[in-house]
Formats: sequence, structure tokens, C-alpha cells
Amino acid sequence: MKLTLRVWRQRTAEADGAMSTYEVDGVSPDMSFLEMLDTLNEDLILRGEDPVAFDHDCREGICGACSLVINGDAHGPERTTTCQLHMRSFADGDTIDVEPWRASAFPVIKDLVVDRSAFDRIIQAGGYITAPTGAAPEAHATPVPKPDADLAFEHAECIGCGACVAACPNGAAMLFTSAKVNHLNVLPQGAPERETRVLDMVAQMDEEGFGGCTLAGECATACPKGIPLVSITAMNKEWLRAARKVKR
Repeated sequence: MKLTLRVWRQRTAEADGAMSTYEVDGVSPDMSFLEMLDTLNEDLILRGEDPVAFDHDCREGICGACSLVINGDAHGPERTTTCQLHMRSFADGDTIDVEPWRASAFPVIKDLVVDRSAFDRIIQAGGYITAPTGAAPEAHATPVPKPDADLAFEHAECIGCGACVAACPNGAAMLFTSAKVNHLNVLPQGAPERETRVLDMVAQMDEEGFGGCTLAGECATACPKGIPLVSITAMNKEWLRAARKVKR
């Protein structure tokens, strides 16, 4: 396939950015989107130009690093991560716009790379347990009802990619934060910090400058791991419960 790419180029965080147009030829439908960008960068390097900076790591849909807005959609037209998006989702001759996440809490570092350390700080505020676990415990040492285990696992699937923030018209991080809160709060190991966890993580989320949630639902639609919108409702209930119980 031959494609036209319109790519956001921004030399530094302080510089002004703009869309640059490139032609990429010989693209196999079996390539991943990131492999296609690798092909573009090989051509740019051979021409003595600066390659396009983009974030990636495992390329297996696990790490959440491949944060790109493709033709206006977080991670592109398929409900998957960018590294698992294949070029068969596009047609020969297509023009594809490639941009970074757009959120004030995710400042652009260079080109398509954004700083998502705000997520790290939200997790540091309460996304952990303080109970000493020692070595790996026996699988059934702490009985957990299967519905609770299933619910915890569903939320633990969040990879922190930030697609929810990029897709939200308000730039809210409620789906991410709720996933991190709920997957610990439903387990007995997370019970000692149940109240402080949700209060601290929501407070940190607000401090990072994410927008307010209006339940538009775009976050859940864009999430490549299928974190449900009801996760936000569950976290709101946890927050109200904690706010009544904990006096600071």
C-alpha cells in the first residue's frame, strides 16, 4: 500500500508544533501501525531528516506505551492498542492523521511522545497495599469469593495507556483512576486502606489537572482492555462512603 501520513511534529515541549505530510510506500497490510512508523523513520533517516519520536515498549498490547491518536480516535479505528493495530485496517491511498494524546495533564515531550507521569503519581497516592506479604502466599491462603476475584481481575486489566483521557471530551482520568481503586478495594488485601485509597487517589487526580467527568462514555468506548463505565460509578460510591467515614 501507499499511504499519506499527516504527523504531528514538535521539536521540544516548549516549541510550537504542526502537522507534517509524508508519503510511505510499500506498506504491507500485515504490518502493525508501529512497524509502519518504523518504515517511515527509516526513510527519514536515509534522507538525513529527524525521525518521528513515538512511544513504545513491549509491542504486545500489555505495556500501554503506544499512545497515538489516529484519524481522531485513540489507538485508531479498532478497539485495541496501537501496537496491535494492523495496516489491513486501512486502504491503499488513505490519508492518515497521527497525533499525540491531547490533554493538559499529558504535556507533549517531542512529536508524538507525551509525559504520562501524572498516572504514576495517582498510583503512588494509593494504588498499593501496606500489608507485609513476604514470599508469594498460597493461592487459597486468603479466600476470595469468585465474583470479587472476577471483578478485581477485570479492573486490574487496565494498562494505563491513557486512551480514556485522550478520548474524553473533558480530558478526565476517572476510568483509569477507578480501575486502580476498584481492583484493590474489592479484595480483602486492600481493605485496610479502602477509605484512604480512594480519597487520596481522587485528590491526586484532581491535583494533576485532569478534567471533570460528565459520564460521556467515550473513555469506556476507547479503552482497549474493556474497562466498563460502571467502574466510575463504583468508585464514586467508594468515595462517598469514605468521605462520610474518614474525617480529616
